Amino acid sequence: MVYTTWRDERLAKVLAITKKSGVPLLLDDAAGIPPIENLSRYAKAGVDLYCFSGGKGLRGPQCSGLLLGRKDLIEAALANCSPWEGAVCRSMKVGKEEIIGLLAAVEAWSRIDLNKLNDEWAKRVGRIAKLVEIVPGVTSDIKIPTDGNSYPTLTVHWDEKQFGLTVEECDQQLRASNPRIEVLTASNPSLLSVIHEGGPKEQALARQSNRLQIVSMTLQEGEDLLVGQRLRDILRTASKNAGR
Repeated sequence: MVYTTWRDERLAKVLAITKKSGVPLLLDDAAGIPPIENLSRYAKAGVDLYCFSGGKGLRGPQCSGLLLGRKDLIEAALANCSPWEGAVCRSMKVGKEEIIGLLAAVEAWSRIDLNKLNDEWAKRVGRIAKLVEIVPGVTSDIKIPTDGNSYPTLTVHWDEKQFGLTVEECDQQLRASNPRIEVLTASNPSLLSVIHEGGPKEQALARQSNRLQIVSMTLQEGEDLLVGQRLRDILRTASKNAGR
């Protein structure tokens, strides 16, 4: 079996190779929902086996996941989970609560208006952007990535030398806040191991200048203001200390 996380034009290229060779392809698209259409998209593309995280964008139970594809491969996967009690099978047991919770998440996404939800998420990061841009020299932009988690994503920019504050230092101060605030940066511990694996995508990520990004889909109502105010205060303090 060939394992991949490719979702772009490379997926069709690798499928052409695996189909010709008679080798099944497993696509890991952990955060690939939303959109819910991805549940059937990969089957139509000819992917043999593909999976999604039950948590992440699907927002179901964190310890669950979806595996879809060819019937014979699904049956082979079932032989590696409970109740078959081999060397590793017991640890693959999924509770009934997780199964029903994941089913409820899939059913909910079939009814959700993604455009409306994206608009809500965009408004949240938009409020954060307005708060941080109060500080002179701070700018931001909001985009929905096409090559990763597809949510409205805020990127905050400032001149690290003029502010005397690096993205990593800002990241650390946010993490030390009460409540703790986690943002996306190349210095975030959750990304460091990925960068060090050294694949082409990871090497490209490592070459990028560090940047601070915020995704609002995990925020509860009102938390966007808390995040924006704390980030604004950190940047404002750094600016004053630098004599700007």
